Amino acid sequence: MQKVVVTGGAGFIGSNMVDRLIAEGKEVIILDNFSTGKRENCNPKATVYEVDLSTDYLEPFLEGVDIVFHFAALARVQPSIQDPITFNKHNVDSTLRLLMACHKEGVKRVVYSASSSAYGNADILPTPETAPTNPLSPYGLQKMVGEQYCKMFSEVYGLDTVSLRYFNVYGERMLLEGAYCLVMGIFAKQMLQGKPLTITNDGNQRRDFTYVGDVVEANWLAATHPEKLNGEVFNIGNGANYSVNEVADMMGGEKTYGEKRIEPFETLADNTKARTILGWNPKGDLSTWTEQYKKDLGLVPNGKV
Repeated sequence: MQKVVVTGGAGFIGSNMVDRLIAEGKEVIILDNFSTGKRENCNPKATVYEVDLSTDYLEPFLEGVDIVFHFAALARVQPSIQDPITFNKHNVDSTLRLLMACHKEGVKRVVYSASSSAYGNADILPTPETAPTNPLSPYGLQKMVGEQYCKMFSEVYGLDTVSLRYFNVYGERMLLEGAYCLVMGIFAKQMLQGKPLTITNDGNQRRDFTYVGDVVEANWLAATHPEKLNGEVFNIGNGANYSVNEVADMMGGEKTYGEKRIEPFETLADNTKARTILGWNPKGDLSTWTEQYKKDLGLVPNGKV
């Protein structure tokens, strides 16, 4: 049985990936420090270790491991601006330590969760992987450095790696609170509390929202690709976008505006490379999913529970 490690396997995307790997018959080891991940997210068939990638000795967890999926990170833009040093420790140092341990233990491939925030304010829409990078936050820069470390490890150490740049992932198990909550989760919590939906800037900023099941599929395809990927970078985005105002309208709550933030005005993935090389075909539809999401939370269109 093939053995795989999932860092951040108690988190939103990582736990969905673990479920897929278990279903595929893999032996799965979860490494998570539970700073944001939840134990109840962990598949009972996986082996779980509470590990801090930035400080703990990692080699013993990687013995005999074929593939590592590296989801663990301190995510989100605004908190990284407020505390860039802590974010660097968990996003850059942890990645470097993990890659070195993978190299020492002979891991066959590392699939790295990168971020579309590497592009900053993209001049080219839809944005291909060849577009210039210009991160607007420590988080965006740190995730891009992680990509570069992956590519360097492929070239210098012969460790096969691949980086997947996610565009605004939503879906089952996403958080409803905390610094790592996405806009749908924020809106859902506000509606459950009977509050208006708070929108930063003017709400016309547009995002390419990608369903977590499609992200899991992209990771699976990257991990099982028959040829070496040697640090290649792939956009994992739906290829369509919505404004924050449109998302608020899907949720159905009253809107309020106020806080100003530095953020890209629009994200939109050119996913041609992932479709062509990996055979990836995203199927998620935000509008359809949102309707089911509201039902699952007990919400009705006027925002009352």
